[in-house]
Amino acid sequence: MEKKEKKDESETEIKYSGIKAMPFVIGNETFEKLGTIGTSMNLLVYLTTVFNMRSITATNLVNIFNGTTNFATLLGAFLCDTYFGRYTTLGFASVSSFLGMLVITLTAAISKLHPPHCGSHESDTCTGPTPWQMTLLISGLGLLVVGGGGIRPCNLAFGADQFNPSTESGKRGMNSFFNWYYFTFSFAVMTSFTLIIYVQSNVSWAIGFGIPAFLMFLSTAFFFVGTKVYVIVKPEGSPLTSVAQVVVAAIKKRQLKIPEQPEKNLFDHVRSKSINSKLPYTNQFRFVSKAAIISPEDEINPEGSAANPWRLCSIQQAEEVKCLIRVIPIWVAGIVYQLTVVQHLTYAVFQALQSDRSLGNGGFKIPAASYQVFSMLSLTIWIPIYDRIIVPLLRRLTGKESGITILQKIGVGIFLSIITMFVSGLVEERRRTWALTKPIVGIDPRRGSISSMSALWLIPQLTLSGLSEAFAVIGQIEFFYKQFPENMRSIGASFFFSGMAGASYLSSFLVSITHQITGGGTNGNWLAQDLNKGRLDYFYYTIAVLEAINLLYFLVCAKWYKYKGTAQQESAEVNMKSHGNVKSHV
Repeated sequence: MEKKEKKDESETEIKYSGIKAMPFVIGNETFEKLGTIGTSMNLLVYLTTVFNMRSITATNLVNIFNGTTNFATLLGAFLCDTYFGRYTTLGFASVSSFLGMLVITLTAAISKLHPPHCGSHESDTCTGPTPWQMTLLISGLGLLVVGGGGIRPCNLAFGADQFNPSTESGKRGMNSFFNWYYFTFSFAVMTSFTLIIYVQSNVSWAIGFGIPAFLMFLSTAFFFVGTKVYVIVKPEGSPLTSVAQVVVAAIKKRQLKIPEQPEKNLFDHVRSKSINSKLPYTNQFRFVSKAAIISPEDEINPEGSAANPWRLCSIQQAEEVKCLIRVIPIWVAGIVYQLTVVQHLTYAVFQALQSDRSLGNGGFKIPAASYQVFSMLSLTIWIPIYDRIIVPLLRRLTGKESGITILQKIGVGIFLSIITMFVSGLVEERRRTWALTKPIVGIDPRRGSISSMSALWLIPQLTLSGLSEAFAVIGQIEFFYKQFPENMRSIGASFFFSGMAGASYLSSFLVSITHQITGGGTNGNWLAQDLNKGRLDYFYYTIAVLEAINLLYFLVCAKWYKYKGTAQQESAEVNMKSHGNVKSHV
């Protein structure tokens, strides 16, 4: 009893830094985003123009890099929650990201660390990188993977740790932090798509990569300077341990039958001080519920907990595992949806490279990767319109607080992805036709003739892509945040990133298969180095068909899905209303 009182006293002695920590946390967030986004957004162009990689090779490398970085968030979240805590994880990951950017900057700054330029005095042809040049490049990307795997699942939660959630001032401060967090993200993306990419493409790759590396150094410095101000929450163990216990217990009791009236006859112990909301018993996945069957061999401690948690688990634990199982089919649909996003981060850049990027008569050319800003602009403009105008109208029609449900929002995004890929195919068909019939004078030695079609024609497909993300991507983030148990929300964030990783790997697989199958066809390789000799439009139409099939699959999954803690969708809406303060941060 005495130990418990001391523990309670220690908990009340936590001095939340609140607003005092914001300059350090926000400064770290801002410079970290500017550094990482500024390095990765133009990576595809760097690989094809400086390292002289073929388009197919560079695309696969970028997809694998993005996928591995996103998958690494699962390991990062696990290590953070179980062993190191958010402060240590963020500190180590920030240093790793800085070193990775420094290595990539050196590959651009030192001529011996990258292949000679095509048509230069050192080489009359385009020669690829040597093994040790590739080793150095991949080492830099590997350090960025480690950094991203630690920063992405932890940075938002670490900032929220600085505020006392039980006081009004703490809640207001947390609101302010979340607002600034999303603002810095948008600011970093816009700056990277314009200023940093322009420097990289038109001034110097060394300077263009050196700027993000320096900003990442500032981010790391800001983070460590604020050490004495931070509230550092110690890790309490991974919530995945409870998941493993349910799986093991259910397997051990697989021969037993669920008793009648399981709500009353299964083990229903509730852990003290659990932050998770109480979940009612559901009939889905009855095999999982077998972990809560009380057998003669099971012993229960005086306070009501199971003596052997690897043999007997509570209904609450079993229902939390069911929450994880239910989201997997929706997660799979999200992976296929992300194919649309991945194509516009890769092949849309190649489309811009072989289009007329001139702006006005001054000879200024918009960097190919900068056209991605239109996707972000459409998302940024649409969100307040949707929130302030569309949602109130939908609320009157549906009677739901959020206008439409989370799954309906994701479904709209998947539907828009079909239209996005269809429009992308039409635009590419027009670009290719003009490149063959009305080319601009001069040929890119790495690709082919440049189409006289203005690259501004890419705006419709990029705008549609941004609108699609406003529904599907934000809907997925909201879905994972709300449908995961409260103590697994960092895992939920990692789940979203791992879905993006799966899309990157799936895209790489589709690109490789398409390249292999069509390479020997009579119509030529769809994904040729020179887009004018390929049929990228056919590939886009193929993705559109996959998205249509994905939409049908998603509709079946959405019909089957039961929201966390409820059997009916309407009940979920009531539950979400009661958590409105949390909703506002999603």
